[in-house]
Amino acid sequence: MFLTWFATFVALAIFLLGHNALLYGFIGILALIGYLFYGLTLEVDKDKRMVSWWFGPGVLKKSVKVDELQSYCAVTNSFRHGIGVKITHDGWVYAAHGFKAIEFVLADGSKYRIGTNDQSGVLAALEEIEKSAQ
Repeated sequence: MFLTWFATFVALAIFLLGHNALLYGFIGILALIGYLFYGLTLEVDKDKRMVSWWFGPGVLKKSVKVDELQSYCAVTNSFRHGIGVKITHDGWVYAAHGFKAIEFVLADGSKYRIGTNDQSGVLAALEEIEKSAQ
């Protein structure tokens, strides 16, 4: 849907403004941002006992050892959390779309809300890592 809106915007802008180098530069910048932040990946590595997340091809990558986690739980973000990366009163928020997320609280008290469409799968993988440590 977003790509349809974007293509319509670009076509309308070219129609109204004509072929303009500044317009093509703006389109290029938007395309680059779209490529760098096209999706959010949340990975639980059971062998390394790590949780990692990043946008697109690896932008803003963050990794945390499971042993550093004080707690984690499934949460639901609201509209005020938005998309992208930002700091809120709930801690750091990494989100690409949707409202489902996993909240990680680290031993130092910092919080991260990572958007995911597979809350139950992420929680199950984290619980499996904890069980294997015992």
